[in-house]
Amino acid sequence: MPDWTLECLTVGPLQMNAWLLLDHASSDAALIDPGDEVPRLLKRIDDAGCQLKWLLATHGHFDHVAGAAEVQASVDLPLRLHHADEFLVENMPQHQALYGLPTSAVPRMQPDLADGDTIALGDCKLQVVTVPGHSPGQVMFVWDNHAIVGDCLFAGSVGRTDLPGGSFSILEASIRERIYTLPGDTVIHPGHGPDTTVDRERRTNPFVSDA
Repeated sequence: MPDWTLECLTVGPLQMNAWLLLDHASSDAALIDPGDEVPRLLKRIDDAGCQLKWLLATHGHFDHVAGAAEVQASVDLPLRLHHADEFLVENMPQHQALYGLPTSAVPRMQPDLADGDTIALGDCKLQVVTVPGHSPGQVMFVWDNHAIVGDCLFAGSVGRTDLPGGSFSILEASIRERIYTLPGDTVIHPGHGPDTTVDRERRTNPFVSDA
């Protein structure tokens, strides 16, 4: 049995999935996509007896990173993301205002995630894989037949590509070449909605499938 657990906490007005990866042997935790409801996220880490080691983002859209600065007020960690999405985070307050939402402080960033990087959390080794298309700097985190994919792929759908830096042709290539080449039983943990698997989406996804 693995010595880690993965928990999904759906947060914020856009019902975004924040992911807590808790390594019980080391008592370290990674928070992936700190979008909102920060006290709830930090309490869950504390209740699990863990300390936050990594603050990560699959991409820079505000619903995925709006709580990062609030996390940093409690834990001195940079938000790690791909450099191509740094501009999205920098412009986050303007994007939030366009949606009529309260604005958030821009967090301290470490835009150093690159394809092929490994992020260690106890015995977990998260592989960073670039999957652009929904945003230019979208990444996913892959380990032990699990993949946290952000807004690249959903159960029965794909990420929208009409936002700055989006491209359906690039998104389709990311899904076919980076996600659908994973083992079929790999569990896909998306940024919104329920989990799915590589095999299920490869067979049945109406936007990008083998059909």
